[in-house]
Amino acid sequence: MKQYSEYLFGDMLAAWWLDEKEHMGMTLIPSGMKDRVTEHNHALESLVQTHARGDQLPNGYGNGHTMATTTATDRLRFVSQNKESNTVITELADETGRTVFHTLRWEEGTEAFRVSVRFENRTEKPVTLDLLSSLNLGGITPFAAGDAHGTLLLHRAGSAWSAEGRLITQSIEEAMLERSWTGHALRLVKFGQVGSMPVRGWFPFAAVEDTENGVTWAMQLACPSSWQMEIRRKDDRLSIMASLPDEDFGHWAKTIAPGESFETPEAYVTVGQGGADRISQRLLTVHRRNMPRPEAELPVMFNEYCTTWGDPSHENLKKIADCLQGRGIEFLVIDAGWYRRKDVGWADCGGDWIPEETEMFPEGLKATADMIRAHGMIPGLWFEPETCARGAEIFRKEEMLLTRHGTVIDTDNRRFLDMRKPEVQAYLDERVIGLLKRCGFGYTKIDYNDCIGTGCDDPDSLGEGLRQNMQGTLDFFRRLRAEIPDIWIENCSSGGHRLEPSLMGVTDMASFSDAHECAEIPIIAAQLHRLILPAQSQIWAALRAKDSLRRINYSLINTFLGVMCLSGDIHELSPEQWAKVDEGIEFYKQVRHIIRDGASEFHGAVSESWRHPEGWQAVCRTAGGETLAVIHTFGGNYPKAVTMPVTGGNILRAMNSENNRITLENGVLAVELKADFEAIAVHVK
Repeated sequence: MKQYSEYLFGDMLAAWWLDEKEHMGMTLIPSGMKDRVTEHNHALESLVQTHARGDQLPNGYGNGHTMATTTATDRLRFVSQNKESNTVITELADETGRTVFHTLRWEEGTEAFRVSVRFENRTEKPVTLDLLSSLNLGGITPFAAGDAHGTLLLHRAGSAWSAEGRLITQSIEEAMLERSWTGHALRLVKFGQVGSMPVRGWFPFAAVEDTENGVTWAMQLACPSSWQMEIRRKDDRLSIMASLPDEDFGHWAKTIAPGESFETPEAYVTVGQGGADRISQRLLTVHRRNMPRPEAELPVMFNEYCTTWGDPSHENLKKIADCLQGRGIEFLVIDAGWYRRKDVGWADCGGDWIPEETEMFPEGLKATADMIRAHGMIPGLWFEPETCARGAEIFRKEEMLLTRHGTVIDTDNRRFLDMRKPEVQAYLDERVIGLLKRCGFGYTKIDYNDCIGTGCDDPDSLGEGLRQNMQGTLDFFRRLRAEIPDIWIENCSSGGHRLEPSLMGVTDMASFSDAHECAEIPIIAAQLHRLILPAQSQIWAALRAKDSLRRINYSLINTFLGVMCLSGDIHELSPEQWAKVDEGIEFYKQVRHIIRDGASEFHGAVSESWRHPEGWQAVCRTAGGETLAVIHTFGGNYPKAVTMPVTGGNILRAMNSENNRITLENGVLAVELKADFEAIAVHVK
C-alpha cells in the first residue's frame, strides 16, 4: 500500500491509500496518533462496495451473507480525487463505465464526517444495482501489527418497543469476527432493519473500539427505510460498511439507465480517543447541525393522552388549560381521539382526519386551539398521516394505498398511504396541513404505529418501492414546515421506532419511547443520549394522584434527560404534589440550556433487566463550565454513596425527595443514596 493523500479535519486525520492495482481505500485516525500507525502491509477494502445483477457473487463462503467483496468491487479503480474546502470527492470506475463518486464532507465545529456515494451509469446498458454502500471504512485497527486479538470490541444499539437504545457490546472474538488461520474464509456480522420503522430491532449505529490504544470508530446511517450494516474481515484488519439493504437482505435493487445516476443515503462517521460513550457524542455534533431550531430554548410540554385516554373534548381540554395556566407550560398537545365518530372508536377511524364537532368540539376545533392560546400555551394536534384504520373512508380507496404483489398491504387495522403519489400528498395537504393552518396549531405530533414490512410494489424492487415511499414521507415533513414555518413537529412512531438521523433532521423532537409510566424511563432516556440529542428526546412524566412525593420527584427528574413533557392526573394532585411539580419545572428551566448544548458522560451499574431494574445510574451533562448531574437508583443493589467528576466549582441547586447529602470537593460530586427508585438532580457551576 502507498498513501495517495491525507487531510486534517479538526482532530481527525483522513488518509487515502492505493495498492499496486490502483484500488483505493481510506483510513481515519485521531490526528495526534499518526506516529503509532503500523505499516500497511495488507490491502484495504475499497472506498465503495457495489454489486449489480449478473455479477459474480462473493467467495470465501460469503454468498447469501453479503453482496460485498465481489469482483464487481474489485474492478473499481482509482480515477481522480478533488478537494474543495472541507469536501473530498474521489472518483472510481471500472472498464465498462460503471462510475462511483465517494464524497466525504466535514463542517467546521463538528466532530464527524458526512459520507455518501453517487453511482453513474456510463455504460451502454442499464445496470441493476443490488448493493451500493454509503460508507465502507477499512483498516481497523491500524495501531496493531497483527490481528489485535483480545483488544477489540463491537458496540451496537438494540431496540424494541418501550425498550429503545440498549448498548450491546461484544468482543470481536465473541462476535465470531476472529480471522481464520489462512484469511480465506470471510468473517461477517450483518444486521439491520427491514421496513418503515428504521429503529425496530437495531439502531443504524455501530462502533469498534480498540481498547489497547483507546481509540473508537463509530458510524450512523441516515435512512428512514430498510438499511444494513456489515462488520467484516478476512485478514488482520476489520472493515465496517453502512448501506441500503442489499437484494438478499432487504429486497432492494435499483435499475440505473445509461446516463442516469443514483445517490445513497448519508452516513456519519467519526474516530476519537475514548470508548463508545465518549465517541458517540462526536456523532451527535452532526445531529446538532441538522436541527431545525438548534438555538431555541427547550419547551415544557403537556400532552393530555395520559389524562383523558383518547377523549380530548373541548370540555376536557378547557379543564386542563385552566389547571395548567400560569405554571410555565409552553405547549398543550391534543393527542389521539379528536376525530372519533359515534359509530367508530378513535382507534378505528384514523385516516380521514375530520374533527368530531357535534359533542367533542361543538364550536369547532379552532375554538379549542384559540382557547389554549388564550391560556398562554401553544396548541398542538396529533396525526398519523401515513396510515389509515378500517373505519376510515380512505381505508377503502385502494388506489391511494400501498400494495405488495398487487394486494393492498393490510396489518389487521392499518393500511398505508402511497406517499409517492401526488394525489396522496394533495390529500394530506388538505386534511393535515390545511387543518393545522386553519385552526392555528403551532405544534403537531406525527405518529406512526405499524410497519410496511419488506416493501411495496415498484418496477425495480420491493425495497426500492419502500425507499421511495419513505422519501415521500420526508418530503411531507419538509412541506409541512414550509407551509407553516413556525410549527414545531414531533416525530413519534409507537414511541421510538423512528429515532434515526434523517427523520430527526426534519423534526424538532421525538417521542423517546412509549414507556410513559414505567420505572425504566430513565434507563431508556439515558441510553438514547448516545444516539439522538437530548434536546430532541421528549421524556414523559405521567403524574398520578396516588404517587408518593418520591415517585413524583422521580418522574420529574426523568425529564431532565431530555425535553420535559407532563401528563396524568393533574386535576387530582395535592398541594404538596403540585409544589414538587412546580419545583421541577423551575429547576428544568434553569438547566435546559445544559441539556440542549452539552455532552454526556455515563456512570453506574444497571441490571440486565430493565423491566425489573436494579442498581444505579448517573448522567452528567456538561456545557461550558456547568454540569447537570441526573442520578437514579433502582430496586436495590446500589452503594450508599456515589462519586463522579463534574465541571464547575459550586452547587447551585439540587432537587431530591430524601434530603440526600450532596457535596462537591475538588471537582468530585459525592451523592448519598438512601432509597429505591429515587432521583436526584444537581446543577454545578
